Amino acid sequence: MKIVVALGGNALLKRGEPMTELVQRRNIRTAAVALVRLVHAGHTLVVTHGNGPQVGQIALQAAAGPADGNYALDILGAESQGLIGYLLEQELRNLMPPDALIASVLTQVVVSAGDAAFLHPTKPIGPIYAEAEAKALAKSNNWVCAPDGAHWRRVVASPDPQEILQMPVIALLNEQRVLVICAGGGGIPVIRNAAGKLEGIEAVIDKDMTSELLARTLDADMLLLLTDVDAVYLDYGTPRAQAVARMGPDPELADGAFDAGSMGPKVEAATRFALATGKDARIGRIEDATDIVLGKLGTIIQATDTGTEFRNRPATVGQSAPPRR
Repeated sequence: MKIVVALGGNALLKRGEPMTELVQRRNIRTAAVALVRLVHAGHTLVVTHGNGPQVGQIALQAAAGPADGNYALDILGAESQGLIGYLLEQELRNLMPPDALIASVLTQVVVSAGDAAFLHPTKPIGPIYAEAEAKALAKSNNWVCAPDGAHWRRVVASPDPQEILQMPVIALLNEQRVLVICAGGGGIPVIRNAAGKLEGIEAVIDKDMTSELLARTLDADMLLLLTDVDAVYLDYGTPRAQAVARMGPDPELADGAFDAGSMGPKVEAATRFALATGKDARIGRIEDATDIVLGKLGTIIQATDTGTEFRNRPATVGQSAPPRR
């Protein structure tokens, strides 16, 4: 199968872990092992990745330097693509035969300057903070900060992707069975100005939304969204938490039942892909990638399935999803 695999930023750098090169290399090596297993199973992959922790760290490093080195988020996004693409490609090359074809593609993605996301930032980037520290940083740096689980993080605008500029190159490489790493961090956000020229814009595009656009444009057989959680959960983090084995593409459920900064975009992207293509999208943990593709683990979102089935329960064929909470 042709599979677009999206690696979550929090899976490459788990919540609370120090943002060191050693830690990131270790996590990326785990991701590379899972990807190589899919290649050995005969699948052709196009790999995307998140950059939320990394781009936030690079932003802090830039802010600590000279004032003229405090670059905009599109520049920092490009830097993070190079950083993660390099580490991921290197780990893949160390695990695959010497003649394996692998390429990292620096990817620009067009967004609309009028996107409502610029008025309501929701995308978490950078390290976690205690509430008081986050509010102090927001005041001193003119940031927007918001809760992210039990902690707080900086949040930035996350506009919807409209066009992947390197799409013809990615498609050509994929046709030649090159393992392509692209659209890191959702792509470098750019707009077309009044003259039709490209220019960067201050934003971080959601990686899952760009991955869905990529999978749909490539006519992929599956969209595989990998993170640090083993499945989609209803009532995640509460005693009522339920792991979803499969669900229909319920836009109402996707719109409000999951956290906007983490699982929400994954369910929304999976829903878009299933509705647009009639094909499966799947969500789960990086280490479980092969079993998720086989349908043994994770969550399957299907265009033809209108019911919800929970793991460790009998199938509930035709049962409506629980109400939004």
